[in-house]
Amino acid sequence: MEEEQKCGATPLLALVGPTASGKTKAAVELARKFKSLELVSIDSMTVYRSMDIGTAKPTSDELRGIAYHLLDMVSPWEEYSVSQFQADANRVLEGIRSRGSIPLLVGGTGLYYQAVVDGLEIPGQWPELRASLEECAAMEGGLASLYSKLVELDPDGAEKIQPNNSRRIVRALEVTIGSGTPFSRHGPGLFADVCGKVSAVGIDLPRTELFDRISQRLDVLLSSGWVDEVRRISSDPRGMSKTARQALGYKEILGYLEGSTTLEEVRLEILARTKRFAKRQIAWFKRDPRIAWFDSSEAAKIELVSILSSIVGYSPEKHN
Repeated sequence: MEEEQKCGATPLLALVGPTASGKTKAAVELARKFKSLELVSIDSMTVYRSMDIGTAKPTSDELRGIAYHLLDMVSPWEEYSVSQFQADANRVLEGIRSRGSIPLLVGGTGLYYQAVVDGLEIPGQWPELRASLEECAAMEGGLASLYSKLVELDPDGAEKIQPNNSRRIVRALEVTIGSGTPFSRHGPGLFADVCGKVSAVGIDLPRTELFDRISQRLDVLLSSGWVDEVRRISSDPRGMSKTARQALGYKEILGYLEGSTTLEEVRLEILARTKRFAKRQIAWFKRDPRIAWFDSSEAAKIELVSILSSIVGYSPEKHN
């Protein structure tokens, strides 16, 4: 009963998948069809204001008349953590449910998705410890030493982290040492589905089609002023935060603006990195048995229409 009160009676829907698979377009079309549907972004980079072109953020014209939450939350020089997102998302979902509307999570950041549907307990932060670990990681042989330490303190956690992934190794050690509990033991675990109400739909395009879409979209972004966008952001003396710099393409374009590479080299680097990122997204979401997969955005959209129409007292006709 307590869990039911926490989660509310309103169903939670989700549309997930890799970058460039057509999630946003499908979600916007659904929101136009079902007027009580409100979209909630689960993308870790569209939270940044001014980072519009490179993140393929929907425009104000595309979103006219549509509620799309958790876009433009912070400035590029600000850090934004999973725990901040979780708090913001829970606040937004509470508001949507209080209005009697239906929330649809939309995006490709797996950890953000699971922070909402699985109620992950996000560990605390120990800034001084993290700074010391980051300093060690930057030294020659330091990262290997930190990874060995993680294997010693949290072998289960280390097994799931690549030995060259500095950011994740530092974070795992920060939590393990700072809290006194292995990083792998925090939270209820993946796929706990604390609300028991998520209806998740995924888009899994054939790889050739997905990679073609990634390439085509990249050319569109570059021709739409992406370089100028990065130039404007980088001209601010406050710069970009560590989390903002993780956005695909931004650090590569910064390298071009600094004269260390050509635009064509940047394009190829971004393309390769985006394809690798898409593969990781797919691998992450494929671990979740709750997600129903479809090989096109149109098929995924049709499935969500069916789900919405099956909700008692909820149909497009009643909400147009």
